[in-house]
Amino acid sequence: MGNRFEFSVLADDERWANECIDAAIDEVKRIESLLTTFNEASQTNLINRFAGIMPVEVDPEVYNIIERSIRISKLTQGAFDITYGSVDKSLWNFDAGMTSLPDPVLAKQYVRLINYRNIILDKEHCTVFLKEKGMRIGFGGIGKGYAAERGKYILTSMGITSGIVNAAGDMTTWGYQQNGKPWTIGIADPNAKNDLFSYLDITNMAIATSGNYEKYIMINGKKYSHTINPKTGLPVTGIKSATIICANAEIADALATPVTVMGVKTGIDLINQMKGIACIIVDDNDKIYTSKNIKLIRQ
Repeated sequence: MGNRFEFSVLADDERWANECIDAAIDEVKRIESLLTTFNEASQTNLINRFAGIMPVEVDPEVYNIIERSIRISKLTQGAFDITYGSVDKSLWNFDAGMTSLPDPVLAKQYVRLINYRNIILDKEHCTVFLKEKGMRIGFGGIGKGYAAERGKYILTSMGITSGIVNAAGDMTTWGYQQNGKPWTIGIADPNAKNDLFSYLDITNMAIATSGNYEKYIMINGKKYSHTINPKTGLPVTGIKSATIICANAEIADALATPVTVMGVKTGIDLINQMKGIACIIVDDNDKIYTSKNIKLIRQ
């Protein structure tokens, strides 16, 4: 999925454990084939190709993840929006070397296409239709978390009682370490991603971080984060990292990005209204903020 996945399991039989991990890897590959925009034959690209032309019939799995994405968009007042794909590769290509900023007139034209309300779903026929030509969807803000949860599902259904699936920093955990203690998860320092500024002891929980330190470009000496504000089409500023902790990796993944877009106060206020979800934010001045239901263990 363009990211590194790591699977860690606790088991007495190494051969059987590896067979379970292989099955989880196959599941992630299956999801990638559905959601990727790097394969012209994927269902995601079919939806994009027929934007403004006709509805596309998709697997129920793809339909359901789009339906859940729209719910997150409504919850975050558009700060999360899978139609960000309209600007992702056209204006900001973080997978290649950009040397100049996008043309502001062109940017305004593309931003007009970002609108989750223009995703038309037909449950009876299991179709997805993007109302305007040029619209594109992408699952960069939710796909990793979903794949991590599916990997966990495969492992637990095969009998793995303890483990971690790490989808490039979006993690889901269950069970306990061999010593009976919860898993210890480190939170990266946004100023030095290989260092930690805090850690948490968790089990049967997931954690996801959206940060400007993993994927960015430098233009004229200024860093531009890969996280795009759907309302402006521009990279977000003000927050270096936002970490979400909750019971489900898909939800954690989907909330980390909009909290970054919404800013410290609005983002914290949103999380404080949600049961069983916590967040940690580091702003551009390295000040740390947390939701009311979390206590940090500092390094």
